[in-house]
Amino acid sequence: MSLDEIRPGERCRIKRIMASGLLGQRLLDMGFIPGVEIEVIRNAPLIDPVEVRLGEYQVSIRHDEARYVEVEPL
Repeated sequence: MSLDEIRPGERCRIKRIMASGLLGQRLLDMGFIPGVEIEVIRNAPLIDPVEVRLGEYQVSIRHDEARYVEVEPL
């Protein structure tokens, strides 16, 4: 299951980042690290972004980027 499929209010744990290169490094730099628990705050159904809470801060990413974050629901 990918991050863009998680609904607002749900929590999940990152299993792996499926992107490589610059996008993969960018996601890692923003805190999308395997094992980290995240909560989806907002997920626009058709238009970007997906807003998530990573620890104490919030991050918004595009749906295209969220598809590369494999997660497991908690």
